[in-house]
Amino acid sequence: MPWSNQSGGGGNNGPWGPRPGGPGGGQQPDLEDILRKSQDRLRQAMPGGGGGWLIPGLIALVVAGVVGWFGFLVTVRADEVGIVMRFGEYVRQLPPGLHFRLPYPIEEVELPKVTRLNRIEIGMRSSEGSGLSVRDVPEESLMLTGDENIVDIDFVVVWKISDAPDYLFKIQNPQGSVKDVSESSMREIIGQSDIEPILTSSRAETEGKVQQLIQRILDGYQAGIQVVEVQLQKVDPPAQVIDAFRDVQAARADEERLQNEAQAYANRIVPEARGEAERILQSAQGYRDRVIAEAKGEAERFEKVLEEYAKAPEVTRQRIFIDTMQEVLSNTDKIIIDKDGGGVVPYLPLSELQRKAPAATAPTAPSVQSGGQQ
Repeated sequence: MPWSNQSGGGGNNGPWGPRPGGPGGGQQPDLEDILRKSQDRLRQAMPGGGGGWLIPGLIALVVAGVVGWFGFLVTVRADEVGIVMRFGEYVRQLPPGLHFRLPYPIEEVELPKVTRLNRIEIGMRSSEGSGLSVRDVPEESLMLTGDENIVDIDFVVVWKISDAPDYLFKIQNPQGSVKDVSESSMREIIGQSDIEPILTSSRAETEGKVQQLIQRILDGYQAGIQVVEVQLQKVDPPAQVIDAFRDVQAARADEERLQNEAQAYANRIVPEARGEAERILQSAQGYRDRVIAEAKGEAERFEKVLEEYAKAPEVTRQRIFIDTMQEVLSNTDKIIIDKDGGGVVPYLPLSELQRKAPAATAPTAPSVQSGGQQ
């Protein structure tokens, strides 16, 4: 056996020396001596008797394999795209997955995240702590409007990478470029607008105009960036004058309310007045037509009477007298006196009895005697 030359090959001696508890082996074995003997036997077992290069060689081989494996392979995640540069020059793109490339420094790969939405805050800075706190940045948020008022605007720009090569090679500082272009575009749009629409009804329109202007400027830079959204977070007058501005806004709101109430009153009263005027006109027209018709009727009747009078004057005079007396006496109280001195002739006015009969049937309230007795 290979270890027999070292151990002497007899007795209780094992390959690592005397056994514990055997003759001459009362002491515990020395660990360092065991390791040293193991190395000697491993060297003798190798061809040529010299194995000193084996362990360093194996280590070097493993290190070379690991370096080669990781040096030639690149992993592109699902939200990334691989931009391969050979000696610093862009050559191709790598889709998500596992890809081979030449080792550095021949080829190197940049992995921009093309699907991630990036957020830039202008006019404010938010920080995560115990709660969401926002710090105002006046040098970015204070802007001058077209009607020479100052407005305090905080807004957020959301963007993503649309062209990875342009994003990496056409602009040096993408984050700073987007921020500067966004602030400049907002100032330009605000400088062309009045303050009142910005604070009230034109927020969405302002966001759209700023987004279009930012995108147009970045496309001119070939930045490879797409502006997804512009969000106005705060649009207020400066803090020093906000109370006075709110009073002005309240007064304008009251003015608009009063104008609306006056318009509603006018919309109600004018048609009523026009209807009343039309009614009066129609009534006057009817009265005119009635009077004319009555006058024509009277004239025709007079002509007819005149014709009859020409035929029989005495009869006509008698008839006219009777008709006149009937018209006059029908509406007056009458007392008949006998012309021969017989006194007042009894007269039973049937018409008066017919008028008084309904009034006599009306119930009367019960009388109450003094002292509460009935």
